[in-house]
Amino acid sequence: MPRFSPNATGAVLALAAFFVFSSHDALIKVLAATYSPMQIVFSIALFSFPLILGMLALDGATATLRPRHPGWVWVRGLTVAGSSVCGFYAFSVLPMAQVYAILFGTPLMITLLSVPILGERVGWRRGVAVVVGLCGVLVVLRPGGSELSLGHLAALASAAMGALTSVITRRVGQQERAAVLLMYAMAGNFVLMGVMMPFVYLPMPGPDLAIMIAIAVMAFTAMQLVILAYRRGEAVVVAPMQYSQIIWAVVFGTLFFAETPDMMTLVGAAIVISSGVYIVWREARLKPAVPAAVE
Repeated sequence: MPRFSPNATGAVLALAAFFVFSSHDALIKVLAATYSPMQIVFSIALFSFPLILGMLALDGATATLRPRHPGWVWVRGLTVAGSSVCGFYAFSVLPMAQVYAILFGTPLMITLLSVPILGERVGWRRGVAVVVGLCGVLVVLRPGGSELSLGHLAALASAAMGALTSVITRRVGQQERAAVLLMYAMAGNFVLMGVMMPFVYLPMPGPDLAIMIAIAVMAFTAMQLVILAYRRGEAVVVAPMQYSQIIWAVVFGTLFFAETPDMMTLVGAAIVISSGVYIVWREARLKPAVPAAVE
C-alpha cells in the first residue's frame, strides 16, 4: 500500500471531517424546518454528554476539570452557544451555500479580533487580505441589491461569535485541557438552551430523535477528525480544507433542498476563500503552525 506524507494524511482527514460537518448541517437544516434552533442545540448537547464522558473515561490524565481561567472559559461557552443558535437559524432560512459563504469570513474576523485580545500585530498584507475578504462577504450579502434578512444577520453573528471562540481558545488553550474547554462549552449550551425549553419545546417523534442523535455523533466524530488532521498535517495545508464545504453545500442543496446558488454567491465565496487561504499561508510563514480551535 502507498504511504502518504503527514500533510497528505492531514488533508484527507480534514476533508473527511468537513464532509461530516456538512452532512451534519444538512440534517440540521431538515430539523430546523420544524424545531427551534435552541431546541436543536439543547438536544445536541444532551446527546453529546455520553460521548464526552466516554472520551474522558478513556483519557488517562488525572488532572481536574476545574478551569484555570474560568472567566474566559465561561465566555467561550457563551460564544459557542450563541454561534450554534445563530448558525442553525441561518441554515433554516437561507441556502446552504450562502450561509457557508458568510461563515467563511470567520478567519478574517479572527485576524481582526486577535489585535485587541491577543495583542497581535497585523501587517499591511494581511490587513489588505482581510479587507478583500470582507468585500467578498458584502458581495454575498449584496446590501442594496437584495433585501437583507434576519438569516443573513444570524450568519454574520455566528461567524463573529465563532471567531471570538477561536481567539479565546488561542488565548487560554495552552493552559486549559481540551476536555475542560469541551465540557464547559457543552454545559453552556445545555444550561442556556435549557432555560428556553419551556418556551420553544416541541415533542419529537422517534425518527426525529434518531436524526438528533446522529447529528450529535457526527459532530463529535468530525471534531475528532479535525484534531487528528492538525496533529498529522501543517495548518497551512489542513485549514483551507474547510472550504470544501462549499462543494457539499451545492451538492446537498441541489439534491435535497432544491437550492441553486446564484453567481454572486459563488463569486463572493471565491473572494472570501482566496483571502482566507492567503491569511493562513501568511501566518504559517511568519510563525509556527498552531492548531485551529475545535469547538
